Amino acid sequence: MPKTSFSPAADRNKQPILDVLRDVLPEHGNALEIASGTGQHVAWFAAALPQWAWQPTDAMPVAMESISEHVAERGLGNVRPPLVLDVMAPVWLPGDSKFDLIYCANMLHISPWATCAALMQGAARHLAPGGVLVTYGPYLEDGVPTSEGNLSFDQSLRTQDPAWGIRRKEDVAQEAARAGLRLQARHAMPANNLLLVWGKA
Repeated sequence: MPKTSFSPAADRNKQPILDVLRDVLPEHGNALEIASGTGQHVAWFAAALPQWAWQPTDAMPVAMESISEHVAERGLGNVRPPLVLDVMAPVWLPGDSKFDLIYCANMLHISPWATCAALMQGAARHLAPGGVLVTYGPYLEDGVPTSEGNLSFDQSLRTQDPAWGIRRKEDVAQEAARAGLRLQARHAMPANNLLLVWGKA
């Protein structure tokens, strides 16, 4: 990954996601981002929601520099230095860290299915009372026709790695329920994506 990486998709979807976050979130709080990637989302959200403190993370150490650069370009003081965090690890963060928002975009379909359970269990451990987990990305849904674009995308993902693929929303909800979380809201997003809001049952 170059020093400052850029994702065209993250650039396109950052504002639609922010628009929903503004409606979902209180005025201030403490946020943990899982799978921050390039860092474009956390930099955009932190600039627009200055009363929130943000902790970006990613499983790939090489991502740390790009995240830091995007944050530095905006001169943000409400973003902590990025941390390496693997959702599969039994301990995510030292101490008993609690967050009002845990945000994870576009991870579940490009990682093994086991990461879904790990995400839900980790979120349940680290959500503050009344806090929410927000997941964003493409999903398959029972009773909802899948777009041609998502069908092709799913096929291409599984060709790259048989462990990847677009997940069924109902399967994700089942893993959430096992961790004590339930789906609170479903928001249809551009390009056949969904933003899902999960909270403690």
